[in-house]
Amino acid sequence: MSDTADEPPAEAVLLREPREGVPDVVADEQALAEACAALAGGSGAIAVDTERASGYRYWPKAYLIQLRRDGAGTHLIDPIALAGKLDPLRAVLNDAEWVLHAASQDMPCLTELGLRPRGLFDTELAARLAGYHRVALGTMVEQLLGYRLEKGHSAADWSTRPLPAAWLSYAALDVELLLPLRDKLAAELAEQGKLDWAEQEFAAILTAPPPEPRPEPWRRTSGIHKIRSPRALAVVRALWQARDELARNRDRAPGRVLPDSAIVAAAQNNPRTIEELRALGTFGGKRQRALSALWMRHIEQARRLPADQLPSPSQPNGGPPPPSRWADRDPEAAARLAAARAGLAELSDKHRIPVENLVLPEFVRRLCWQPPAETDADSVARLLSEWGARPWQVELTAGLLSDALQARADRPADRASGTGQG
Repeated sequence: MSDTADEPPAEAVLLREPREGVPDVVADEQALAEACAALAGGSGAIAVDTERASGYRYWPKAYLIQLRRDGAGTHLIDPIALAGKLDPLRAVLNDAEWVLHAASQDMPCLTELGLRPRGLFDTELAARLAGYHRVALGTMVEQLLGYRLEKGHSAADWSTRPLPAAWLSYAALDVELLLPLRDKLAAELAEQGKLDWAEQEFAAILTAPPPEPRPEPWRRTSGIHKIRSPRALAVVRALWQARDELARNRDRAPGRVLPDSAIVAAAQNNPRTIEELRALGTFGGKRQRALSALWMRHIEQARRLPADQLPSPSQPNGGPPPPSRWADRDPEAAARLAAARAGLAELSDKHRIPVENLVLPEFVRRLCWQPPAETDADSVARLLSEWGARPWQVELTAGLLSDALQARADRPADRASGTGQG
């Protein structure tokens, strides 16, 4: 992908706090009414951000909502204190366009509160489509607007009450420059002829259904690749499920209840007694010693499972296998995938758009592993549309992918005669 100027201005101005100061947190109905009146009296889109407590809490809820609108200033809303009392905020926000950075991170917790925009502009996604390589909010603000944001609290426990003043300043700065950043990016996209593409992407975010739950989420345990036997995998599954139930009931991040590394260690070492379990690093700590009987009970249950109830060593998957295995399992499919990837890489460079934004890699793998009966460009285009690709993506990639489906593997006999085609 060709470079877009990613270098910040020589003398970016450091913003340590919002230009109008840090507003008080809106935590009661009177303050909410005043904030909503101010927002309703403003004009244009509303900059929106949230702070969650990822890594601390089980539920990914919003613990602070930051809002800014021209003519209305910045407002910090405490949705926990105002639980069940957010109707005035819905009346204002749900009739407006929002500007967010990485909307997919904020939208689920806002939707849970009954907050959904009429339209949106995602500055992170816009930056990707415009050809920028580094698209973090601070980086984009520095490059396009000449300001550096005071950062440092993104990984904080935002369920803390009261919230420290420094955190609130950080939170307010996150929406301080979203609106002018949106204007800059919209102008760049229009100049590049990509604004319509971006608008299709933003509309897709709004209409996307919630993601399907993973059929076996325990298989995402970090380090599970070290576990090979079905019996040891049963221990991973049992401990993961016990941990998840406990974390959900306590509203604590699962990793704070029991680290993945401890689950994997238990599966590898197969402890037979509580003493043996407690000898395994993390399990010997004060907090884990109090829970060791619980963990041991689930380990023993996994150990007693009949063979037909043990998990498969490989994850059940209705889709294609990992691409690294294609050459051995289906050389023709591997050739199709290689041709598709090469064509998409060239298209990515031409339009200065990441390959994954041109078309979902999952769609490419599905096409190449098991091509449809008809592989002409129109048939591929219809299939991509059915899967959810946007019109601009279909227009750019359908012909290329159709051509890739005609690729053939370079067979040994062909290589020997020098006639192989890649």
